[in-house]
Amino acid sequence: MAKRQSLKELQERLAQRLTAAKTEALTATWLAIEAGGCRYLLPLVQSGEIFPWSAVQVVPYTKPWYLGVANLRGGLHGVIDLAGLVQGTARAAGRATERITSESRLVSLHGALGLNAVFWIDRLLGLRNPSAFSALGERPADAPGYVTRVLVDAQGQDWQELDLQLLVSEPEFLAIAA
Repeated sequence: MAKRQSLKELQERLAQRLTAAKTEALTATWLAIEAGGCRYLLPLVQSGEIFPWSAVQVVPYTKPWYLGVANLRGGLHGVIDLAGLVQGTARAAGRATERITSESRLVSLHGALGLNAVFWIDRLLGLRNPSAFSALGERPADAPGYVTRVLVDAQGQDWQELDLQLLVSEPEFLAIAA
């Protein structure tokens, strides 16, 4: 009888956790990531799949933030160093493998954006919703147009929100030739 009771308690706890997870997923607005020491928020509706780091074939004569192409699920995707693109600093493709960790990931763009591209990020930080932020921060003066705003969380950390649709329509992003 005790086994039946503990099984029932386990099922109840699992049901509560599943309900909580569904509620959290429904209210989550952003995928929180870190790249180049900065924290970014990618809109979930504009983000695609998350892949582990994959071998990248370097493409010569391209901009420093364009690392090359990777074969992901049988399709070729351009690999963009997100930190290099947003911050204007290049983590050179030849040296990229030195900075790869077990937490490095490739985050794809949503298929509706029409580009086979992935962003190289240093690590995933989970999902965030608007209630996780207490204030608006100051947007850097030199921030690109696709950095829509800066949000401040309860710990006082700044998070830059990126509009990926604006990003993929930038002429700079579409012209990868060096």
